[in-house]
Amino acid sequence: MKIVFVNIFMITTGPEEWVLVDAGLKGSAGKILEMADDLFGEDIPPSAIILTHGHFDHTGALKALLKKWNVQVYAHPLELPYLTGVSSYPPADPTAGGGMMSFMSFLYPKKPIDLSTHVHALDKDGSLPYMPGWRYIHTPGHAPGHISLFRDQDKVLIAGDAFVTVKAESLLSVITQKKELSGPPKYFTPNWLAAAMSVKKLRDLKPEIAGTGHGPAISGEELTQGLGNLADNFQTLAIPPQGRYIREPAKMNRKGLQYLPPEPFNKAWIASVFVLSAILVFGLVRQTRK
Repeated sequence: MKIVFVNIFMITTGPEEWVLVDAGLKGSAGKILEMADDLFGEDIPPSAIILTHGHFDHTGALKALLKKWNVQVYAHPLELPYLTGVSSYPPADPTAGGGMMSFMSFLYPKKPIDLSTHVHALDKDGSLPYMPGWRYIHTPGHAPGHISLFRDQDKVLIAGDAFVTVKAESLLSVITQKKELSGPPKYFTPNWLAAAMSVKKLRDLKPEIAGTGHGPAISGEELTQGLGNLADNFQTLAIPPQGRYIREPAKMNRKGLQYLPPEPFNKAWIASVFVLSAILVFGLVRQTRK
């Protein structure tokens, strides 16, 4: 289900058993609960909640959901600092990729949430609790502990934000959901070398259908060709020509990402670009209506 601009997934794992993957934006718990009731019956909680990563648009409804469901949350060990209140994510990069979604990214939340009483580290062997037949693949770059989920039997992939199927930097593309297989959202990706390697990992799985964190599902030859092209040409198709993390990634110590490359532009410049862009968009909208 798409919630504003991000997707959540519900996976049936047995009779009246299911798992929730990601938890959308803050304020979306009602929609998620309604979807669960429609699919599985009223008051049947998931066996677990699996997080592809801990960004605000994938964990926003978690606290509200956990008040309703007494279930455990699972994430990669490298995501735990951001899910236990220890460390913030590195700042967004509004200069990367262009587009209104990028320009506005300095406003997006990056502080950690604290799920200490509910969150657990996934086993390092790639297994997923309560999900027979599925495994996870560590796909860092967009986040240190980012994972993608894969079912070998039918080659179904839940890619998270390792790659997406909409141009995430463009507000118009996000609104229209125009399908375009793309790299991870540029404004929130602090390690491009790792991101490139992750896309190649997923390409090598030869998935036949994929759901991503942003954008519509994709399958068949469209997925095969698009993912192959992205993996082979990641430098030109995914990595922005400029940005804070292009030459040097954010680096991580035991407490999370602490060292950050210098900002390419100051905040005043970013704010100016944002204001001018907002004025331009407002003017275009008014002109279109006329």
